Amino acid sequence: MDYKDTLLMPKTDFPMRGNLPNKEPEIQAKWEAMGIYKKVQERTAGRPFFVLHDGPPYANGDLHMGHALNKVLKDMIVRHKSMTGFHAPYVPGWDTHGLPIEQALVNKGVKRKEHTIAEFRKMCEDYAYSQIDNQRSQFKRIGVRGDWDNPYITLKPAFEARQIEVFGEMAKKGYIYKGLKPVYWSPSSESALAEAEIEYQDKKSASIYVAFQVKDGLGVIDSDVKFLIWTTTPWTIPANLGISVHPEFTYVIVKVGEEKFLIAKDLLTFVVTEIGWEDYSVERELKGSDLDRVVAKHPLYERDSLVMLGEHVTAEAGTGCVHTAPGHGEDDFYISKSYDIDALSPIDDRGVMTDEAPGFEGLFYDDANKAVTEALDKVGALKKLSFITHSYPHDWRTKKPVIYRATSQWFASIESFRTQLLDAINNTKFTPSWGETRLYNMVRDRGDWCISRQRVWGVPIPVFYAENGEPIISDETIANVSKIFRENGSNSWFEREAKELLPEGFTHEGSPNGEFTKETDIMDVWFDSGSTHQGVLEERDDLVYPADLYLEGSDQYRGWFNSSLTTSVAINGHAPYKGLLSHGFTLDKEGRKMSKSIGNVIVPAKVMNQLGADILRLWVSSVDYTADVRVSDSNFKQVSEVYRKIRNTLRFLHGNTSDFNPSTDSVKFEDMRTVDKYVYVKLQDMIKEVRNAYENYEFASVYHAVNNFCTGELSSFYLDIAKDVVYIEGMDHAHRRAMQTVMHETLITLLKVLTPILPHTTDEMWAHIEHVEEESIQLTDMPEALDLGEEATQLRDRFATLMLIRDDVLKALEEARNEKVIGKSLEAKVTVTVPESLQAVFSADDIDFAQFFIVSKFAEGTVDRMPEGTLKLDTVSVLVEKADGEKCERCWTISESIGTDEMHPTLCTRCADVVKKYYA
Repeated sequence: MDYKDTLLMPKTDFPMRGNLPNKEPEIQAKWEAMGIYKKVQERTAGRPFFVLHDGPPYANGDLHMGHALNKVLKDMIVRHKSMTGFHAPYVPGWDTHGLPIEQALVNKGVKRKEHTIAEFRKMCEDYAYSQIDNQRSQFKRIGVRGDWDNPYITLKPAFEARQIEVFGEMAKKGYIYKGLKPVYWSPSSESALAEAEIEYQDKKSASIYVAFQVKDGLGVIDSDVKFLIWTTTPWTIPANLGISVHPEFTYVIVKVGEEKFLIAKDLLTFVVTEIGWEDYSVERELKGSDLDRVVAKHPLYERDSLVMLGEHVTAEAGTGCVHTAPGHGEDDFYISKSYDIDALSPIDDRGVMTDEAPGFEGLFYDDANKAVTEALDKVGALKKLSFITHSYPHDWRTKKPVIYRATSQWFASIESFRTQLLDAINNTKFTPSWGETRLYNMVRDRGDWCISRQRVWGVPIPVFYAENGEPIISDETIANVSKIFRENGSNSWFEREAKELLPEGFTHEGSPNGEFTKETDIMDVWFDSGSTHQGVLEERDDLVYPADLYLEGSDQYRGWFNSSLTTSVAINGHAPYKGLLSHGFTLDKEGRKMSKSIGNVIVPAKVMNQLGADILRLWVSSVDYTADVRVSDSNFKQVSEVYRKIRNTLRFLHGNTSDFNPSTDSVKFEDMRTVDKYVYVKLQDMIKEVRNAYENYEFASVYHAVNNFCTGELSSFYLDIAKDVVYIEGMDHAHRRAMQTVMHETLITLLKVLTPILPHTTDEMWAHIEHVEEESIQLTDMPEALDLGEEATQLRDRFATLMLIRDDVLKALEEARNEKVIGKSLEAKVTVTVPESLQAVFSADDIDFAQFFIVSKFAEGTVDRMPEGTLKLDTVSVLVEKADGEKCERCWTISESIGTDEMHPTLCTRCADVVKKYYA
C-alpha cells in the first residue's frame, strides 16, 4: 500500500496564481451577464438608504491614479454598506460642459467660427459622450460596481432642466444679481473664472515704484510733494483713478535730493533700502486721515488721481500709498465706489489694451508692462524698476496667468446667506476632521460667486431682457425654460428666438413693442455640478436627498463641496450631504506631481494590465488616503506579495475543507479543542476590528488586520499545526472536523470581509465553494462578531503567553538545526521549563504540545533540574534533543511504537489505526 494515498491532502481547483489581468475581465463579463448591480439592489431593497453621491469627473481623457484612488474608495464604501444592513445604490456621473471640451475640439482642427453655436455645441456633446464611454469602460475594468447603464450626465435635458430650476429658486430669493465688478478673468480662455478655477504658480513680474505729483494738496501738503506707489502690474497704471492711504497710519514727507515723497512711516526703512536712497531727510509727519480727497496728477495722462481712505491698506510691503485702479482690483473697486468713482478697465476679452489706454492700445497686457514702464521712465515718474518672482493666480485649465478685470457679470450673493452656510457646515460630519475648519474658513472668507461665463458649451443663464434693458427672471419664465430644456435640451436656447422661449402670450411693461432679447452667457460649470443634489438626488427615484456622503479629493473644498453646499443651502436651507470625506493627491515616489513631461506617470491601465485590478484596489486599501499618497512600482510589488499570501491562505483553507459539509460536519464551539477555540476567538476579534475600521473608513486598518491574521494566527501557526490533524486523522475524526469547522468559517469570513477590496478574487473563490446558496458573494452580508464571553478572555490571556513560549521553542529548534542536532523539527524532542508564575499555561487539558510546537515529543521540565544544553530564552528555558524512536512512514513523526502493528510495521499506532479503519 502506498501510504501517501491514505493522507487527506488538500483538494482545490482554485489556482495558486491569480492571473488577474486575464481572469478579471472574465469575472466582470459574468457580473454583466447576471446583472449584479440590479441583483444587489433587489436584495437590499427596503433597508435604510445609504447614498454616497458620486462627484462627477470631467469627461475628458484617460483615467489617472487620482481617479482610481477616488473610485476605489467609493466602491469599497458602497460595497461594505450593502453588506451591512443598508440599501446602497451607486449612480456614477460625469461633468460634461466647459472650456476643456471646447479646446479639445479646437485642438482637433475644428474651426469654431465656421459653425453655428448650435452646431458647435452638438460637436461638444458628441465628444463628451465619446469620453464618457472611454472612462466608463476603464472604471468598470477597475471593478467599480454601479448603475453604469444609467449614469447621470450634466448635459442631459432632465439635468439641465433641474439646474434651471435651481437658478430660478436662487433668483426668487434675491440671491442672483448682475453687477459690474472686478473678477478673475482669463485672457487665454476669454472668460470670467470662479475662485475654484484658480491655481497659484510662480511668476516673474516687474516691480516698480512710481511718483504721482500732488495737484491739489487742500492746504494739507504742498504741490511739490509726490505720492510714491508700488505695483507689480505696470499695465494697470493707465487704469489708475486714485491712491489709497490708511486713515490711521502715520505718513512722512521725505526729501531726497530735490524731490519730496510721501510714504508710510512704518515702511520708510523698507523703501529706502529697496530704492537705494543714500541721502534723505524726513521733513514732517501727518496722519492718513488728513489726506482725504487730496488730488494727485496721473503721471501719464491729464487725469486726476484722487486720494482715498481705505482700511485695506497694509504696512507689510510697498509704500503705504496704494495704486488704485477700480477696474482691476476688488478692494480698489469698492473703495472707489464709495467715492463715486466708476471702474475703468481699458482691456478687452483677449487681454489686449483698448483705446481707453492711449499710447498702449493694441498691446497684449503682458507686453504693455514694458511699454508702460518705459513711458513712466520717460516722464521721470519711474523711481525704481526691478523684478520679483511671486505666487500668482493662473487659469487651472490653460495654466496661463489671469488678471482682475471689471466686467458685467452674474453673481450669486454669498453674503446674503453666509450664516446659514456656516451653520450647515457645523452640522456636517467631516473625515478627516480638519476638513471642517478648511471649508468653514473658505465659506467665511469667500466673496460673491461669479456664475457667468463668456463661452457657448454650457447651460445658458435663463435671463431675458426687456426693450428697456431690464432683466426678466420670474417663476413663469423659469418654469417655461425648464420645460423646454427637459423636452428638447439646452440647445433650444441657441436655436430659438427669445419670444419662442418665453411663455405664450408673455408681456412685460418694459417691452411695449413685445420685443425681447436673451442672455448670451452660460453658467459656471461649478453651478452644473453644484446642482447635482437636485438634478440627481432629487430627480431619481432610486436615490435620496440629502446624501449620506460626498467623497472627493481635498481640492473640492473650494470646488464641488463648496458649490454644492452653496446651491443646496440657498434653495433648501441645509447641506446636500450629511458627511464629507476627502482624500489627498497621488504623487510619484519622490513626492512630485505626476507629469508626462517629467516621465513619472503611473497610469491605472498599466497596473491592471500587468498586475490586475485587485492589486490596484488592495494598494488603495493599504495607504493613508487622507494625506497625499506616493505611488511607485515598488508599492505595487509589495502589495502584490501581500495579495499572494492572502490568495494562498484562501486556497489552503479551501483545499483542506473540500470534504467538509458545514450543515452536517460542523462542531460547536463548546465541543472544540482549546487551540481551535482560541483561533475561533481570534477570528471574531478580526471581524470586530475590520467592521469597526470599515465603519470609520479606515481601510488601511482593514488591510493590516486581515494581513496580520493571515500571516500571524493562520499561516505561521494554526494552518501549520493543522496539517498533523487534517492530513493524518481519519476523515470524520472529531479533532479534524473541529479544525475544518474553524477553517471553513475562516474562509467564508475572509472572503466576505475582503469583498469590498478584492471583489474579483473573492467572487472567483466563491464559485469554487460547495454548500453556499448565493450565486455571488456580493449577494451576502458581512459576518458579525460573536461574543464568546469570559472564556474568550481567558483564551486570549493564556495564548498570549503560549505564543511567546512558542517563539522561544522555535528559536531553540532553529539553533539545534544549525548545530546539526536535528534536521526537521519533527525529529526533535523538546523539554520546556517555565517559571512558576507561568506554569498554569501548561495546565492539563486537550492541548497536544508536541503538535503545538510541531515536534515529535514534548516534556515539561523542572526549574531545579534543568539538563545540560538547556537554553535560557526570553520567556522559558528549552532543551532540544533528538527524539527516541523511528520515523513513521505516513505522518513522519518519530515514534517508539513503530513496528508494533503487524499489518503496518512502518507506521506508528495512530496511523495504523487510521489506515485499518478507513483503508482496510
